[in-house]
Amino acid sequence: MEFKDLEIFQMVAQKGTITEAAKALSYVQSNITSRIHKLETELNTPLFNRHNRGMSLTPEGKKLLVYCEKILTLTTEMRKVVQSGEDPSGKLEIGSVETVINLPTILSAYTRKYKNVDLSLLTGVTEQLQQDVLNHRLDGAFVTETDVHPDLVSHDVFQEELVLISDMKATSLEQLIEEPFLCFSKGCGYRARLEAWYKDQNIPPQKVMEFGTLETILSSVAVGLGVTYVPRSVVAHLEKRGLIQCHILPDKYSKIKTIFIRRSNAYLTSTIEKFIETIEHTKHETTEPLSFIVN
Repeated sequence: MEFKDLEIFQMVAQKGTITEAAKALSYVQSNITSRIHKLETELNTPLFNRHNRGMSLTPEGKKLLVYCEKILTLTTEMRKVVQSGEDPSGKLEIGSVETVINLPTILSAYTRKYKNVDLSLLTGVTEQLQQDVLNHRLDGAFVTETDVHPDLVSHDVFQEELVLISDMKATSLEQLIEEPFLCFSKGCGYRARLEAWYKDQNIPPQKVMEFGTLETILSSVAVGLGVTYVPRSVVAHLEKRGLIQCHILPDKYSKIKTIFIRRSNAYLTSTIEKFIETIEHTKHETTEPLSFIVN
């Protein structure tokens, strides 16, 4: 059994078809097919169910995928450990929520200093990003503070104040309770805080509307579609222009910390070590609110 066979098997399992796997790996389809057949013959069991819509894993295939992911993750980490030197290099995959105001400062400082690192950024909600780090899909992620998984290590980045925002027509907090709640999908730390406030006040939201981007949420609030809950630093420029107004909730719900998480059992390469150092150097710097945001 070769590592390449496992990589091909993993890609077919992820994509669901030979065609998509071949595109992702830049292989010809016949090569993918023969490798899968070779692996099934070697293990003496079918790994995929073939059907008109593509391929799905058999029970044996699902078992193999668990071990396959562990083996390939260890292989990738082994290469990082062996190749790790004083000068960071290679890939660094970072995740972030959509409201880390000084994220551009951190990324810019890091990429300017370590030009041999290929840094990529994925945005999402806290819960999903934490799972991506745990499952080795990300090297680390900026998330809102929550109960940190025991297999993760966290580094403080900064603390912020969350505010409930509305358009300029609202006159009281009681009036806002009747407004639709505009938010990201489940797993967003800010959404969880406001939902906790609603629950403690024994007031169910009248309507919850999920959006994919922060820009759309803020624009919708400004035109009176509903309310949302975000860091004050994110909307300071909109408040200053008179497009929205901020409403304060008790500290229990409004004080929130952004942290950077990474796996505790992963080897600390110079690439990620220097990234953490960059966070420490820049987290006390202040920046003007930017349209680039992450939760």
